Amino acid sequence: MDIKVVSGNISDFRTDIIVINIFEGVEYITGSMAAVDKALDNAITRLITDGEIRGKYGEVTIIHTLDKIPATRVAVVGLGKQNQLTLDKVRNMSAETGRQLRKLNITKITTVAHGSGVGRLDSEKVAQAITEGIILGLYRFRKYISPDLESRDIKELTIVEKDVNKIPVLERGCIKGSILAEATNFTRDLVNEPANKKTPVHLANIACEMANNYGLDCVVLDKEKMAELGMGALLGVAQGSHQEPKFVILSYYGDKDSKSSVGIIGKGITFDSGGISLKPAQDMWEMKGDMAGAAAVMGTMRAIAQLKPVINVTALAPITENLPGGLALKPGDILKAINNKTIEIETTDAEGRLILADALCYAQKAGLSPVIDVATLTGACVVALGTLCTGVFGNNQALIDKIVQASNEAGELTWQMPMFEEYKDLNKSDIADIKNSGGRPAGAITAAQFLSEFISDTPWAHLDIAGPVMSKEEKGYRVKGATGVAVRTLTNFILNLAQDNK
Repeated sequence: MDIKVVSGNISDFRTDIIVINIFEGVEYITGSMAAVDKALDNAITRLITDGEIRGKYGEVTIIHTLDKIPATRVAVVGLGKQNQLTLDKVRNMSAETGRQLRKLNITKITTVAHGSGVGRLDSEKVAQAITEGIILGLYRFRKYISPDLESRDIKELTIVEKDVNKIPVLERGCIKGSILAEATNFTRDLVNEPANKKTPVHLANIACEMANNYGLDCVVLDKEKMAELGMGALLGVAQGSHQEPKFVILSYYGDKDSKSSVGIIGKGITFDSGGISLKPAQDMWEMKGDMAGAAAVMGTMRAIAQLKPVINVTALAPITENLPGGLALKPGDILKAINNKTIEIETTDAEGRLILADALCYAQKAGLSPVIDVATLTGACVVALGTLCTGVFGNNQALIDKIVQASNEAGELTWQMPMFEEYKDLNKSDIADIKNSGGRPAGAITAAQFLSEFISDTPWAHLDIAGPVMSKEEKGYRVKGATGVAVRTLTNFILNLAQDNK
């Protein structure tokens, strides 16, 4: 989509539709809306008087201009109560409006910067929110659908601003919003792909291709190198599949004067059958998305490479399938991770924490700090927090606070979960150093406690995205299928950390 910012009066633009806004309870209209209303012979005022336009949040009223202004149609969108307007509401409203206009076969939209005037929101952030909202909200995964079934897409978005001095500010917001949204959609594409099209080899190749396109370093460790490094936990999960496991390392060097690097780790199970501890058949297809953590860190690295913060970032993605082949891991088996800690296998369906264990050890040995892992780790977190919220665990409160702040900026819901020491007892094994499942009670907490055994005292946080990783409905900028959750949160966190380090 071509997104641009121009100066002028919105009523003068020749376009498919112009989008203006109104707050709930407003009786007298001013500014851009007043000019449009006058040109339309006070049609908007009459609709307000008649109660058809109320300014309720999310309300969209379409008015045909009948050649009274150059635009074919006008959309009046409600922003709700003025004192309740937020950037996330602007983001959601832009997504919903974009989808509604697409159904009308509109291809060119011209809009005001919603909320940057009397709404008193920051102009740059408003432009970013509008851009993110419309790109994320219009996303569709149609790669395997015949082209003749596709409807027309919106190809152009123009934001109009009267004050020429604000143009550069709005343009910065649009650029950042576009980078973040496109990186999120890149992640969505990866998660939505069927498992036969994104085997570990395929996913590693995509990571390297992305790295080459955006100036990142990419190293892929094969099975032999993993064995040499002692990645027994990762290789144990991989042994049930004919597909070769891969361990992807993506590096961004934004601060050449520093040897330190932030570490982000993503779980990359390209299909999770549960292994010998086989999952129920119903909805097992969703397990093609069990590599969403790996996809999220890849999308984050793509965004960081374009935004160019002064900081070093390394992304790690352990990638494999979890299948019940003849050589598959069995309950009761014992594996050894890089740090020589032995792990009793209580269930082969707790495989994500096994591959992350080796990745966390690798991050610590590499000196990465802080370290954040992202994983569709537990159904228990879905039970605890539902399908809209990510659970945040960790060993460093300052780090957790910064992640929550970054998620708030992105509009992605997070909630800090407890890490009570007493729950470590549930992971104790009679025949090994630790077992890979503490059972059903407090399952999300015991999974996080398991991971903590492989990172020592390095500042670390764990994001369990099992709930919000997929959506069954279109609402706001969440669409059906993969959501791309955590990309914008992680990117915001890294940008904020780089700013703090100045």
